[in-house]
Amino acid sequence: MTDPNEHKAKMLMEEAEKKLKKSGGLFSFLTGGSGGPSDAAELFIKAANVFKLSKNWNSAGGAFLKAAQVYDRGDSKHDAAMNFGEAGNCFRKVDLQKSVDCFQKSADVYLDMGRFNMAAKAHTTIAELYEEQKCKEKAVDQYQKAADMYKGEEQRSSAAKCLIKVAHYAADLEQYQRAQLTFEEVAIYEADNPMLKYSAKTHFFQAIMCSLCIDLLDSQRAIKRYEELSGQFAESRENQLCKQLMQAMEMGDPDGFTEAVQQFDKVSRLDQWHVAMLVKVKRRCGDGGEVKNDEEGEEDDLR
Repeated sequence: MTDPNEHKAKMLMEEAEKKLKKSGGLFSFLTGGSGGPSDAAELFIKAANVFKLSKNWNSAGGAFLKAAQVYDRGDSKHDAAMNFGEAGNCFRKVDLQKSVDCFQKSADVYLDMGRFNMAAKAHTTIAELYEEQKCKEKAVDQYQKAADMYKGEEQRSSAAKCLIKVAHYAADLEQYQRAQLTFEEVAIYEADNPMLKYSAKTHFFQAIMCSLCIDLLDSQRAIKRYEELSGQFAESRENQLCKQLMQAMEMGDPDGFTEAVQQFDKVSRLDQWHVAMLVKVKRRCGDGGEVKNDEEGEEDDLR
């Protein structure tokens, strides 16, 4: 049995196409045409919403996309960006690449309008789509774009949330210097903010974890800077742990390294990300070389 909503939506699509054709097509906006294109866009939107009732997400996305393209060729840029986003939301359920393309178009339109906050939100959504697909390289680039746009609008809190994502994924991708500098940027912002200064110690700690994957001497210099920037970090257990780890690395003492981690973990439980980073750092103990990959996939026992 035919879904009545499907039939209704298809009729609305046909009516929209007729109005668009009668008015001179998508370029009628540019030639001073009547309300035909905008009427057609409204019908495309109605059709899209009816398709949504039938959970026909591909057709709903296609209808929203048609509306967005009509608006984009006229002066209704806000409507274009909004409907590109609606199309992206529908395609998100059925087609990742179509969804990404629509949100990218939405971001581009908002960017042309100078609506940087809205463009940043679109890039954040694209990043989330890539996260769902475990595409860390693409996700980190999208979060970076969003962060840069938020910073341009002085939306430091929103930028920081994106930068934390950038730093975590950069570390996962073994881009340790980028991760360190990004964690450091977030921590400095937090240390200067009375409402966030107690969060700074966590991100200074994470910055040191990344630095220890690169060079011990640079890490020792960095920790001194961080202590000067944040009294909370200077007095924290995280700072104490960092110094114990550095001492163990200097002495080539993996057992001392593990003991320091275990003592810290008894009071402040380390999450999976920190454990993974500490495993990488521990592999520098006693070998004097670079971080090694564990070919058998077994993690060192830090607990």
